[in-house]
Amino acid sequence: MEFPPWFRQVMQGRLDEVSARIEHHPDLNDVRAAADRAFEALFEGRDIIHTPEFATWEDKHYLKQGIVNERLYLQGMKDGVQLAMALLCHSMSDHQSPTENES
Repeated sequence: MEFPPWFRQVMQGRLDEVSARIEHHPDLNDVRAAADRAFEALFEGRDIIHTPEFATWEDKHYLKQGIVNERLYLQGMKDGVQLAMALLCHSMSDHQSPTENES
């Protein structure tokens, strides 16, 4: 099923908004700061990839990214359920008989 362009734009806008909100959420400040410190330590060595600092940065970077991805997934699930419920309720109200609508 192909979604219309306006629907894809709305969904992309929602994803951008949620991504920005999650990326800058205060709960991630400590994780983000640790990843930044580890990244800065990378440039103290010459062979960056084979240094313990790189491994430390990589661990912290993937931890932060994992938290962001988990929150994006959960928010996407919530948004999807809300959208499905709204569409279902709208669809059900359209299919009621005229006598059901009057009561």
